[in-house]
Amino acid sequence: GSVTAGGVTGPPPLAGTERPDMMTRTTRWAVGLGALLLGALYLLPLWHIALKAPQYPEGIGMYIWVDQITGQKPHDLQNINGLNHYIGMKPIDPDAIPELRFMPVALGALIAIGLGAALWGRRRGLYLWTAAFTAGALAGLADFYRWGYDYGHSLDPTAAIKIPGMSYQPPLLGSKQILNFIATSLPAAGGWIAFLVLALAIALTMREWRLGRSPAPA
Repeated sequence: GSVTAGGVTGPPPLAGTERPDMMTRTTRWAVGLGALLLGALYLLPLWHIALKAPQYPEGIGMYIWVDQITGQKPHDLQNINGLNHYIGMKPIDPDAIPELRFMPVALGALIAIGLGAALWGRRRGLYLWTAAFTAGALAGLADFYRWGYDYGHSLDPTAAIKIPGMSYQPPLLGSKQILNFIATSLPAAGGWIAFLVLALAIALTMREWRLGRSPAPA
């Protein structure tokens, strides 16, 4: 027990009430594991764009990684650029895409913030991580849309094939008919992991926010 100023012995304070701004132990472990799981994005592709047409029955496509763009098969990126040349689209050159240079750094910062929040234990750290993660995800999707719009609309007027009013922007998410091709754009393994960890971060934030607003035990 504890002794008050009047000399009366009372029960010890409830665990956690001294620091009401602290995350629960379960949340801290979940945040730390979620941040570590984001490390898989260095090893797995984030997004997949696939193209199918009668002349390519097996399909061709490309994977977008955190730091590179590769073909679905060894020569797919070369074939896609060849097709794009005929309709006036710019070649897809990974070296000319600045996002591929700073995304690995941004991902590393996001992992560090998550691990720091788990070690610090304060709810404010979790809120910061979730806010940074959400802002980064939305900015990434917006930039991906802008990139696709530019590639699909900024066409060479001297291209061999010109169709008035036609644009070739791939879908941000889902499938779309482009000439005789079906273009499908979906998250790859790394993208699904990122979305799952983001959903976890949002769920933990909502849980801890509710706990933080609950009245302290009498």
